[in-house]
Amino acid sequence: MTDLSTLRFFRTPAHACSYLEDHQASTLFVDPQATLTPALYSELSQLGFRRSGDYLYRPHCEGCQACIPARVRVADFHPRRRHRRILKRNGDLEVTRERAHFSRECYQLYASYIDYRHGDGDMYPPSEEQFNNFLICDWADTDFFCFREAGKLRAVAVTDTLDDGLSAVYTFFDPTLDDRSLGVMALLWQIDYCRRQGLPYLYLGYWIRQCQKMRYKSQYRPLEILIQGHWQELQDD
Repeated sequence: MTDLSTLRFFRTPAHACSYLEDHQASTLFVDPQATLTPALYSELSQLGFRRSGDYLYRPHCEGCQACIPARVRVADFHPRRRHRRILKRNGDLEVTRERAHFSRECYQLYASYIDYRHGDGDMYPPSEEQFNNFLICDWADTDFFCFREAGKLRAVAVTDTLDDGLSAVYTFFDPTLDDRSLGVMALLWQIDYCRRQGLPYLYLGYWIRQCQKMRYKSQYRPLEILIQGHWQELQDD
């Protein structure tokens, strides 16, 4: 186990929050000069940290604790009726596990997704540099789970392997196939993959009660959230 007291952290200046209007946000980063490893990443994930590119971070906002780390307790998860319909609808997809890498096929799908879904956000416009800096990391154990229909790439779930589970880093998919609910499909597949690998948790990032686009995570029960340093089951939404 790493002596976390030896790590240095840096806090960003306050800036407009991406999730809550009229809120200011700041982020705590692990020192970029520190030696980062999958083992350290696993320890910090249990404390609510996430990965973006080569960086490990967590929200650290003055007077606000709306962003709450969340993870699915895989062994006790049971798909809802809606989930079962989505799994059946996507039964024709084939999934391959590939080491995280840049490819023209993956980037074109990523760019289409950002253009269509996030054209008004800070990820627009997409670029190859952004793709690499955001999704790929030299020190993490990162895979692309690629979902294909008759050889055509439809979705990619960017996933890190931790000591006690998987971390769902990001998912991008064909934005024109709304009826497939590919984002939900990818998450359900990751939960099942954890179960098959004997991994107890799927880390989902941050659950925010006041933000609709982040509250969806409460659909995957039992959902554990990190409150005052202790993981506990979410009881309501």
